[in-house]
Amino acid sequence: MPTVAVETMKVNNGSALVEEKPKEASTEKSWLSRYRQLAHYFSLLCFLLIMVTLLLTLSCEYFITSQSALQENKLKYLTHRLEELNQSYRLLFSQYPALNQYCSVSNSSTGETVCTPCPAGWTPNGDKCFLFSQDRADWLSSQYRCMALGGAVATVQTEDEQVFLWGKAQSLSQGDSYWLGLRGGGGDGGWQWSDGSLVEKGPGFWERKPDNADSRELCGRLTPRDDYRKSWFTYKCSNLLRRVCERRQATLQ
Repeated sequence: MPTVAVETMKVNNGSALVEEKPKEASTEKSWLSRYRQLAHYFSLLCFLLIMVTLLLTLSCEYFITSQSALQENKLKYLTHRLEELNQSYRLLFSQYPALNQYCSVSNSSTGETVCTPCPAGWTPNGDKCFLFSQDRADWLSSQYRCMALGGAVATVQTEDEQVFLWGKAQSLSQGDSYWLGLRGGGGDGGWQWSDGSLVEKGPGFWERKPDNADSRELCGRLTPRDDYRKSWFTYKCSNLLRRVCERRQATLQ
């Protein structure tokens, strides 16, 4: 009897071993199947990432190409407009040569031109342009020379103009005086400006108020001393002085 029991146990142990081997094989198959699924999902994910990257690359290239074409078309348009403006500019200056005195070439390499409301050498102030001469002449000749430049000997209509003329003359004259558009009445009363207006109706900046009864031919000069309020002096019109010319600033209408 004991011998039979032992043999029975051996047989049972063998059956257990046989049963455990299929379980291990089944587990390995399960893990292999899961691995294959993960590998499949990973491959699909990689494929999607590649497609997205490709689409983004194509989109960027298309955007860059379209932007480049847009910029090129814009450049062509601006170049065309610039050429049209240059042609209009050349036509304008050929038809109106007087514009050349208000415009000068600021860049010789590009031909860029800058226009100002005053001719070259004139200084703007308010709505006028002023020219302080270097040469000297009597009052009447000074008037003719200013008229030849399209202006007249300067008149002073406001205190601001007087301050400007006085300060400019101080910086340029080195003690010299300048003819203004002041002229005496020659004994019949009243001083006048070169445009015919009466001096007494505007501001006055005489060093000493002139005597209207003086029969001499007198004119007015600007002498830039310490006080702008006392810088007008009477002077014989035949004397030679520098002059201040004035003209209206140019406007486009």
